[in-house]
Amino acid sequence: MRPVLSFMALSAMLSATPAAAAPRPDPAAAAQALDILKRSVAFRTQEGAGQVPAYAAWLKSVLVEGGFPADSIVFTPLGETGSLTMTWKGSDPSKKPLVYSGHMDVVAADPKDWQRDPYTPVIEGKYLYGRGAEDDKFDTSVAIAALIQLRKAGFRPSRTIVMALSGDEETEMATTAALAEKLKGAELVLNGDGGGGTYSEDGKPQVYSLEGAEKTYADFEFSVTNPGGHSSRPVKDNAIYELAKIIDRIAAYQFPPQQNEFTKAYFAMTGARTAGPLGDAMKRFAADVNDREAADLLSNEAEYVGRVRTTCVATMLKGGHALNALPQKASLSVNCRIFPGTKVEDVQAKLTEVAADPKMTVTLLNKPVASPPSPMRKDVMDAVRHAIDARYPGLPIIPSQASGASDNMYYRRVGIPSYALGALFMKPSDERAHGLDERVLVSEVPAGVQYWVSMFDELAK
Repeated sequence: MRPVLSFMALSAMLSATPAAAAPRPDPAAAAQALDILKRSVAFRTQEGAGQVPAYAAWLKSVLVEGGFPADSIVFTPLGETGSLTMTWKGSDPSKKPLVYSGHMDVVAADPKDWQRDPYTPVIEGKYLYGRGAEDDKFDTSVAIAALIQLRKAGFRPSRTIVMALSGDEETEMATTAALAEKLKGAELVLNGDGGGGTYSEDGKPQVYSLEGAEKTYADFEFSVTNPGGHSSRPVKDNAIYELAKIIDRIAAYQFPPQQNEFTKAYFAMTGARTAGPLGDAMKRFAADVNDREAADLLSNEAEYVGRVRTTCVATMLKGGHALNALPQKASLSVNCRIFPGTKVEDVQAKLTEVAADPKMTVTLLNKPVASPPSPMRKDVMDAVRHAIDARYPGLPIIPSQASGASDNMYYRRVGIPSYALGALFMKPSDERAHGLDERVLVSEVPAGVQYWVSMFDELAK
């Protein structure tokens, strides 16, 4: 087991600026990465299009041309999609593998809604446009170019590197679950799908964030039924009225505040950079999870509530079957994002208690995947610090927790420490993943290649 950082050591290390000079980006690798990204966007890898196998085959050809043996690259089909793995054998078989995680699929995009065709990569001004340009084909493209650059430069890892690309991260995550089982003896996972840097709207670097934990996604349905009847003969026993009371009780309830290494560090470091009562509340909450006043103030902000506690919110409502009939059934869908370490069944039990209606039924609608937080590993944090300092020396690095879900939860579930730490920096106004006219700055490509060169070099050498 690698060393785990204390909070004080973490804060000091993440604020430090090493003396090492920034490595020079490789122009040829950057040009290749941009070409990979453009051609990747052109593959329509949304659910139902059946294009993931074709995209995987093309990525394999890129890796083979880059010097990796064809038999080290395997596509495993699953339904219309599948997963792609590339294994670069290390020189020390006693060391457990390092895994790069990404996904090949994208969220569906309707060309009628876009200003440009989502699957025709277009460079306009400073930006490359197209579905998947950000999520998640950017980091996959620059990471592949980085591996090819390292191989051509004669780098030989002592630790085996596995590139593991899932094919249905945006939907069922069945390929991810299979990959996690296959790779569960790995040392750690570096996931390009998450984390990353933030620019101000005028283009100045502000902060880098890495995610080491994520919440559990769960959907519940609350239903009330009764015999119904004719609307001309109303009775007090009305399913919609009963459900309305349940909704009020659920809306009024807040789960207790919780904390882990990543949220504690996030609030302590963000609080130090935030003025006024909000910044003070962050610092107080980081120091004392039982400071309810600070927790409640933070919970009033949509940006922070997910980092403070489990959240459950009503998202869909159904009731009745005819305009002139008393309702025979009324139901409410509640979406929960459950704090790591909290059991799904405990949340269901608490919601049932809060709803306080013995005639009600509560049904879990999905199959939640709970995962523990990853440890604050010094080797990972050092590697990120060095990679970021090569570009923006001394830039604040803030650990964080995702409200979820990503491929990381499957890897954490089988015991592999996993971190979302993508290379991409963006302005808030450019964050269009899953939305219209998704885009990334072309200038991010060379820096992205060098980021992953640094990460692989440090963690696999």
